[in-house]
Amino acid sequence: QVQLVESGGGLVQAGGSLGLSCAASRRTLTMGWFRRAPGNEREFEFVAAHWSGPSTYYADSVKGRFTLSRDNAKNTVYLQMNSLKPEDTSVYYCAARDDTANVKSAKEYDYWGQGTQVTVSS
Repeated sequence: QVQLVESGGGLVQAGGSLGLSCAASRRTLTMGWFRRAPGNEREFEFVAAHWSGPSTYYADSVKGRFTLSRDNAKNTVYLQMNSLKPEDTSVYYCAARDDTANVKSAKEYDYWGQGTQVTVSS
């Protein structure tokens, strides 16, 4: 089992920045961030992921604005979000798994954080 504890998020104006962090109780091969899909609270939308290849992946919608980094010594992953847009508003979830295939698929992840709200006002 892996426990994930998220922190960060909050309210920011469009164009601003926020940072999220996620601390895992042990190391996993892959850690990622997802958010609730707009208009569909049942689906997760891929944001970014890192696997210990190392390789980092981003959704096209956040590429160039969001940066995922990872501190393996602390089992912690960070998501720096810049140039935020109102459409980035969502609940963001940290996720982790012990393998590396199909890192953009939410259903492949075994462990999830509690979620943290990010609200971007226009």
